[in-house]
Amino acid sequence: MNRIDATRPDSPALAGPGAYPVGVAAQVIEDPARFDPYTGITGPRLLPAEVWYPANAATVAGVAYHTILRDGLTPVTLHGRACRDAMPAAGRFPLVVISHGYPGNRYLLAHLAEALASQGYVVVAVDHPQSTYDDQGSFGATLYHRPLDQRRVLAAMVGDRRVLPGCSALIGFSMGGYGALVTAGAGIAAAFVGHELAPPGGALAVHAEGQATAPEGLRAVIAIGPWGMGRGLWTAATLAGLSLPLLVMAGSVDETSDYAGMRAIAEGAVQADRWLLSAVNAGHNAFAPIPAPAESHAFSEALGWAPFSHYADPVWDTVRLNALAQHFATAFLDRHLKGDATRAALLDPATALGPAGGFTPETAVGLQLEAWRGGETPPPGS
Repeated sequence: MNRIDATRPDSPALAGPGAYPVGVAAQVIEDPARFDPYTGITGPRLLPAEVWYPANAATVAGVAYHTILRDGLTPVTLHGRACRDAMPAAGRFPLVVISHGYPGNRYLLAHLAEALASQGYVVVAVDHPQSTYDDQGSFGATLYHRPLDQRRVLAAMVGDRRVLPGCSALIGFSMGGYGALVTAGAGIAAAFVGHELAPPGGALAVHAEGQATAPEGLRAVIAIGPWGMGRGLWTAATLAGLSLPLLVMAGSVDETSDYAGMRAIAEGAVQADRWLLSAVNAGHNAFAPIPAPAESHAFSEALGWAPFSHYADPVWDTVRLNALAQHFATAFLDRHLKGDATRAALLDPATALGPAGGFTPETAVGLQLEAWRGGETPPPGS
């Protein structure tokens, strides 16, 4: 019960487990001096983390992740194919940082973390304080802290013996996607610094256009259901600050992050090579969340609704969406972090949804992949 690694026989080529067994280890990443705009105090900020990594060939699969549901109260145990504290595989591997939504936790995209680790990546996901199920602070706190958390995690993994230096990527869902875009160089619009959702004292100015460049070694970004464009968080000028390869995954009827806004991100980041993968008639939960735990089906008095809807899409099967995320994320990261030219066909809209990617005409239904080169502006009405 509550498997995060479920598969389907009609999954695309790179979905599910790859060549490596997977290890997982817990650690805490600390930012020793983080300013809090709500209290005015600077102090340590602790980020509980899980690190998934390619493991030794003798590793025995099987792990239990003990966590809680969206209601912040109900305990739940998830099961995956990783092995706790397994011996790492020899060698060093590219780093991928995964950042959950608001609220969420480090296990919300665990299916993707395990899958990428099995494909030869070290994957880190943290709990972002003030943005988790049992620690949900103001929205402005997440706006302020999320890019800073992501930068801290990237920096903390430098020198890790499992990590290939100077070769990292960032994956973010919803508010994690917002953070990923800001971290990668798309500074927020100056007008948003004083928005009603923003933290006090103009604290968001630290993320404004021109304030920071992408961290050294960051080579690619995947934004799944990224929030913000529908609220005017970026402009054409600020999106132009992003030049790293970008893959946006979105549901075409996402009302939380606004599909039109996410399309505008993909079309407007004109300095980047970018891709837009759309699941037609899917909502905000497209691609990212794990399958809904069995305990989430019951009505929650604390929420006033069943937590099931935090994980599941009303139309698309979650295991199917997870498989698609795993496939396209692996192809994208292999191409841009490992330099694997054979993955180009899996990212070319002309071939990606065909036999090269493991698709048939039936299994490609409902999917749309678009791509633009850096410097290319989509034609009006595209």
